[in-house]
Amino acid sequence: MKLTSLISGIVLASTLTTAAISTSTSIAIADTMKKPDAMGKPDMMKKDAMGLTAAKKIAKLTEIKGKKGSGDLMRSYFAGDLEPIGMQPGGTGMVVNFYNKAGNITVSYCSTFDVVVAVKTGKIAKFASAEVK
Repeated sequence: MKLTSLISGIVLASTLTTAAISTSTSIAIADTMKKPDAMGKPDMMKKDAMGLTAAKKIAKLTEIKGKKGSGDLMRSYFAGDLEPIGMQPGGTGMVVNFYNKAGNITVSYCSTFDVVVAVKTGKIAKFASAEVK
């Protein structure tokens, strides 16, 4: 069971990493998007294409973490923009920690049940074990 979770996490991480590889044009667009807007809003207050701020995404993911549908919501919020930064024991075996650079958010994901188990601001390679159980 643990081996299955580990393999699932590795496959998911490699799939999302492959999806994140982009052309130089999209990299240039991403660099443009990182610059502060004319109003000088901090990253947590900037809205994405869906009209959501990073703070609202964290609030919604935190509200439904561990529940069915949280994995789907994570993928819709950060489609193709997640970088796997670590794996650790948790969930039903292993969880994968993904980082979203644009929103400065780390999400811990259990691929066995397709659920988000932890969400925090910042780049966190390893969550506390109590947070990802």
